[in-house]
Amino acid sequence: MQEAFSPVRMDAGRAAEACDQVSVATSARLHFGFLDPSGRGPRPFGSFGLALDRPRMRLTLRRGAEIKVTGVDCARALPYLRSIAWSFGLRGAYHLHLDEVIPSHAGLGSGTQLALAIGSAVAALEGLPLDLTEIAKRLDRGKRSGIGIGTFGQGGAVLDGGPGAGTLPPMLARLAFPEEWRVLLIFDPAVKGLHGQNEISAFASPPPFPEAETAELCRRIVLGALPALAEHSFKAFSEQIGYLQLRMGAYFAPMQGGPFVSPNVAKVLERLIAEGVTGLGQSSWGPTGFAFAASQADAEALLTTARNGPEAANLNFDAVQARNAPALIETA
Repeated sequence: MQEAFSPVRMDAGRAAEACDQVSVATSARLHFGFLDPSGRGPRPFGSFGLALDRPRMRLTLRRGAEIKVTGVDCARALPYLRSIAWSFGLRGAYHLHLDEVIPSHAGLGSGTQLALAIGSAVAALEGLPLDLTEIAKRLDRGKRSGIGIGTFGQGGAVLDGGPGAGTLPPMLARLAFPEEWRVLLIFDPAVKGLHGQNEISAFASPPPFPEAETAELCRRIVLGALPALAEHSFKAFSEQIGYLQLRMGAYFAPMQGGPFVSPNVAKVLERLIAEGVTGLGQSSWGPTGFAFAASQADAEALLTTARNGPEAANLNFDAVQARNAPALIETA
């Protein structure tokens, strides 16, 4: 059977029956930026992002003779499995098989998607009344941004309100992304975005971000980008995301060595800007870059332009769609 988890509870408040095997499929997300990147305001951070249909992550969890992970290599999988199981006093043995994983430290939310997928699989396997917020807390995810939780639970474009005092970021808005629009992704496999201790250090003493600029970003996203999505206004949406990305690039440049982490991705984005593209930028800490296209034909034209430079030989590209549905959980 197939079960689509809600963003609040996976089970509408009741534990399901335990099963023998659970498969979970989810995919990457774009993080467009923070409304208060300094985290110093009365409601710190606040994030806007989008679920994508790929890169994908697929895994299967079943009972086994011992706790082990097979399939695609992923260093974080076994610690997540042990942590979520032991935190609920589960001492059973599990076999986790990874068919696909989202590239790590690429700005695509791989850690949160993996954590939520494993936590959800354990919950479904054991018939636990477990919600996504609880999984995120137990696996130490979502402390600054709730976009990964929102896209796993709902799909589409999501806006969160930033973390509160001891609470994870609440989801404030969710809208479907137009089916005809596309997203050009620009990958640099040779570069990793900030992560681990470097990311912690970057947020330890961030520079101030003027309240007036936070107010302007809130206005642009709430009264600009969200209505543009609802009305399928590609130009207006692209302009608002472009502005948000411009502010994020300027703010985080001292921490990541420039507006973009990857010099090669930066060259491609600069070429797209010269062609008049406004809706583009870097997802989270990068290095993955993105650019919006209003149709498949436009995406193919963007791809041709993006590849028209010597740096493209070191990059990978893909034209993807949004994912407007929750992560897929199948039990057997």
